[in-house]
Amino acid sequence: MASKFQSRLVGTIVLVAVGVIVLPDVLDGEKLHYKEEFVAIPIKPQLESEVESFEILDPVEEDVSLPPEPVEEIIHESSEPVKVAETKPKAEPKPEVKPKPEVVEVKERKVEERNNYQDSGWIIQLVSLRNSENAETLAKDLRTRGYRASVVKANEFYRVIVGPDVSRSKLESQLPELKKITGASGQIQTFKPLKP
Repeated sequence: MASKFQSRLVGTIVLVAVGVIVLPDVLDGEKLHYKEEFVAIPIKPQLESEVESFEILDPVEEDVSLPPEPVEEIIHESSEPVKVAETKPKAEPKPEVKPKPEVVEVKERKVEERNNYQDSGWIIQLVSLRNSENAETLAKDLRTRGYRASVVKANEFYRVIVGPDVSRSKLESQLPELKKITGASGQIQTFKPLKP
């Protein structure tokens, strides 16, 4: 025999199930079912009978080369002549003569390449360090102070440079302040973008 608790639990589950299933139908009242009306798209459009039965007429050509007949004045009882406007023939448009395009010869001109980049820019080399972390720390400190600093690896050394700049005099004016910050007197060198 089942315990009282199990009997109550089963009874509660049955009542909740009945309430969930039956109660919405009872409370809903009249159900309105909405059917969506679908319209079938015809494979071949149906044409109206007037459109299907049309006649092809022959083109009518008018002769515009003849001059118009003069219009006579019609005299009414009032003895004043009534003027009727004369129709003027339309002038035929003249065919346009298109000019022939000119042939232009294009000659290739060889340009000597200049990859020297000797005087393209200047940099300040501050220090060369073996430890990359120290070089990065110094460059980061200079960047926070407003300088364009970077680290370049050359063999086993890491060079801390400031620049590049096209003005050598601008970089020379920065040397004393950089010496105060880093304690190293930097050297101004030419900047070579392909091999720094």
